[in-house]
Amino acid sequence: MAKVATAEATARRQAVSFVLGCVVALTVVVLLQQRRPEELTRPRAPAVQFFGWRTSSSTSSGHDDDGTSSSPSTSTAAAGSPPAIRAADHQAANATKHQPAADTSAATTADDVVRCLPASSAHRQQEVRLGGKDDADDAAEAEEDDKFRGLAAAVARAATADDRTVIITCVNQAWAAPGSLLDLFLESFRVGDGIAHLLGHVLIVAMDPTAMARCRALHHPHCYLFTMPGVDFTSAKFFLSKEYLELVWSKLKLQRRVLQLGYNFLFTVSSSILHPTSSSRSFMYNHSFMHARMQDVDILWFRNPFKHVTAYADMSISSDVFFGDPDRLDNFPNTGFFHVRPNNRTIAMTKLWHEARERYPGMNEQPVFNAIKKGLVADLGLRVQYMDPAFVAGFCSYGKDLRKICTMHANCCVGLANKLRDLRSVLADWNNFTAMPHWAKHNARWTVPGACIH
Repeated sequence: MAKVATAEATARRQAVSFVLGCVVALTVVVLLQQRRPEELTRPRAPAVQFFGWRTSSSTSSGHDDDGTSSSPSTSTAAAGSPPAIRAADHQAANATKHQPAADTSAATTADDVVRCLPASSAHRQQEVRLGGKDDADDAAEAEEDDKFRGLAAAVARAATADDRTVIITCVNQAWAAPGSLLDLFLESFRVGDGIAHLLGHVLIVAMDPTAMARCRALHHPHCYLFTMPGVDFTSAKFFLSKEYLELVWSKLKLQRRVLQLGYNFLFTVSSSILHPTSSSRSFMYNHSFMHARMQDVDILWFRNPFKHVTAYADMSISSDVFFGDPDRLDNFPNTGFFHVRPNNRTIAMTKLWHEARERYPGMNEQPVFNAIKKGLVADLGLRVQYMDPAFVAGFCSYGKDLRKICTMHANCCVGLANKLRDLRSVLADWNNFTAMPHWAKHNARWTVPGACIH
């Protein structure tokens, strides 16, 4: 009898549970039927959005009226470069937004915008604090658009399709002349280890019309003319002269504009060729490398350096002096080769970096960055990592294993003639290395850059 009673009790509980479940289900159905149709079909906003698309691909050829040059090309992704990921509450800080390339219902341009979540008042306040747009920035942005006319289109053509990354280098007449640094730079991509396709993502910024004409004569697909009224960038400048300082600081403005457009960039040049006076030469050899190092398009590429750019870092930068820890801020930075991702922190960084020029009069951008870098990390939460010179090397510090090297930069070197001589020697070393049988490659060594370091 006890067993029968237990079975009956269990059956009653199951029946009650079934009835209650039906009541709940019917209640939900009734509530849904009472809601408006648009409330049922309205999509929910994602908590995280991935930025790995490109607005458009250009199939035009020839030269634009805005001073840019393009030719048909197909963008391919730089191997190993991870897509930029940003939380939705930072999306509104981008100066310009872009729609996904998958939207083919209408023609898109480089100035198309990305759909983003509406920003709250707290988010807008955060934008202002971190370097995003406020009301006063609207006029400044319009001025930037006019100053960098055609830059958005040029960058859009050159950028990779998946993660919107562009490689930028700057040249003037001296650097772009036949047989000069630009020729060596481009040749290194062609003889490098599987990196020839990256040339399709290199934007050559010409600082004068002669350099622009030379870029076009080389049939490079992406050329952009950037000049400043009243400043002649054609010839080499004396160290810390007025025109020299205008040149190096103007490039920082260009970099900031690229970030505002929503692109990652890898910058492979920082300053100008130095014609040292006796006083400047004394200054250079009596101060640390980071104060003295002068740059142009004096970097050779042998392998893909994007493999050494981490997803964590807002800014990955090469170094003149590396203490072994990529996270150690005391490493000496080299602003001739660095990768930056577009977000609130990096846009604010470039703004504060440029404003710091007034606090450090007569100094170029590299020692100023070194002076303020810890403050940028503390105040903005900027994530800075240094690249190991075993992979991203320079004459100041370089790895000896040619099986690992990605780039070689002629830093710690004075004068165009010396740079050309030693970079040609480096390129010859690479060609000899690639011609060696596999079993002998571990014995390959660089020729000491004797013209630059002696």
